[in-house]
Amino acid sequence: MGENREIPYKIYLEEHEMPTQWYNVRADMKNKPAPLLNPGTGQPMTLEELSGVFCTELAKQELDDTTAYFDIPDEILQFYKMYRPAPLVRAYHLERALGTPAKIYYKFEGNNTSGSHKLNSAIAQAYYAKNQGLKGVTTETGAGQWGTALSMACAFLGLDCQVYMVKVSYEQKPFRREVMRTYGASVTPSPSDKTEVGRKILAEFPDTNGSLGCAISEAVEAATTQEGYRYVLGSVLAQVLLHQSVIGLETKAAMDKYDVTPDIIIGCAGGGSNLGGLISPFMGEKLRGEKDYRFIAVEPASCPSFTRGKYAYDFCDTGAICPLAKMYTMGSSFMPSPNHAGGLRYHGMSSVLSQLYDDGLMEATSVEQTAVFEAAQQFARVEGILPAPESSHAIRVAIDEAMKCKETGEDKTILFGLTGTGYFDMYAYEKFNDGKMSDYIPTDEDIAASLAKLPSVN
Repeated sequence: MGENREIPYKIYLEEHEMPTQWYNVRADMKNKPAPLLNPGTGQPMTLEELSGVFCTELAKQELDDTTAYFDIPDEILQFYKMYRPAPLVRAYHLERALGTPAKIYYKFEGNNTSGSHKLNSAIAQAYYAKNQGLKGVTTETGAGQWGTALSMACAFLGLDCQVYMVKVSYEQKPFRREVMRTYGASVTPSPSDKTEVGRKILAEFPDTNGSLGCAISEAVEAATTQEGYRYVLGSVLAQVLLHQSVIGLETKAAMDKYDVTPDIIIGCAGGGSNLGGLISPFMGEKLRGEKDYRFIAVEPASCPSFTRGKYAYDFCDTGAICPLAKMYTMGSSFMPSPNHAGGLRYHGMSSVLSQLYDDGLMEATSVEQTAVFEAAQQFARVEGILPAPESSHAIRVAIDEAMKCKETGEDKTILFGLTGTGYFDMYAYEKFNDGKMSDYIPTDEDIAASLAKLPSVN
């Protein structure tokens, strides 16, 4: 690392230094992610089949695992310039508070109205929908950040936006819901009686708090039963990780500017967009044998897909109407506890990240909710940003790794993604501050029961 240059608190790229292409990490993967399968035939999904659910251009991106770089359309670049480049921050205050020799950096993606990184892909997906001449799009949202981002993008482009929001988040985060409505989106708590699959889920799980898998099922049904609509997704899919690579590309450019090389790169993991976006260019270097990094995926102990799930083909949704994806999964029928990290309550993990994890190219760990909020509070008090519960999973492990450096005297450089703010998560912070927050960890029996329902794929 270039210690001869003083590192500022915030490293900003100039506007002309912004990435003009997205990076597709699949192009450098020796073992490609397994293809999505048609649940009816068991065969790989074709472009024609995917185009019935997704916008055609997005379906092409989803299927392309050889093109390394995709040009970012100028209209999207112009939109990005409203809030990008995003700052890379040296956490000097946190380092001093911990008394660690480690150097800690975080890429802050919360400096837009949606409060998170989700806008990077929302505007891309809305753009392709508009270019295709569609009336609107449907989607699901967990914590509400994706729904907020998509409602913003659709309002900007004049598209209708229909959001199915996980019921527990709909109830816990009413102001997030109102931001979506302010931008013109319709918001429905999921599961609902508006769709056939929603009614089916309610009949089987009448007291359910909902899950991302449930909401996905409803959103897909809504898209495929309305003329001029397509479904869009905020995480998990390869196309989303492609768009989110702008995070990692900017981060790497900012670090290179000051000759900084991270030793450890940490991101929270629910579906994969946060972690995948941050690590993509660094992982590309590792895959090409140019550099080595330690990557850590952090997931909630209440929904531990990587650390306790199974690598297998599974439905992407609870209603079992979506394609099958090979991923680390808890089983599509798994109903996670109503913890406060709504964006991490998905039963599976990105096929791209699942393949990288299975190949031993990255690590994973799970952390409990109360420990996450302890880290969030500590970070907020010294760094001045109230972090989202999801991003706080990465903060927890970044602090843990920094404390290990304190014990060993190693001055490692730690990078993590702070991809959301917690200003709409005050119900969760209230529970933590009142000492009413609990930790729920599913039993082996709970997980086994769900995994027993995995589809049979030859």
